[in-house]
Amino acid sequence: MATPTIRAYRSDDDGPILDAYREAVAEGGSFPPGDPPTMERTREVWVEDKSVVLTAELDGAFAGCCYVRPNFPGRAARIANAGYLVAESARRRGVGRALLERSLDEARRLGFRAMMFNLVFERNPARRLWEAAGFEVIGRIPRAIDDEQDGLIYFREL
Repeated sequence: MATPTIRAYRSDDDGPILDAYREAVAEGGSFPPGDPPTMERTREVWVEDKSVVLTAELDGAFAGCCYVRPNFPGRAARIANAGYLVAESARRRGVGRALLERSLDEARRLGFRAMMFNLVFERNPARRLWEAAGFEVIGRIPRAIDDEQDGLIYFREL
């Protein structure tokens, strides 16, 4: 099995990120279902105003991406937030783990002291990965999604 390659985001990643984001939104397991994302919305969520954006490749093809940014402004800005997206065709091939590990390294390099995920669906299959990497649930948001599904808040010191 090929090992994912992680590299800096390039503008030619926009199309593959949009395709993977549309897949994930339609699937509904990691992101709230809704209208298919536009390129403008995709860039807003995955690229703009981020401290770092990384892209994963498998065998030279887009496999996923992630970003790291401050979770809060001001004096709490040393707590990072990150988002992860893995194309359906690349799942269960180590892409999510490689992106997570690299994002933690990048967060440390950028001077963050902790990382926090604000809203993780209970049914999100990536929860096992976050927990194996030392993230802990520090809160629950009742009926966060469509007044039905609870959301979880994860936290980890770096």
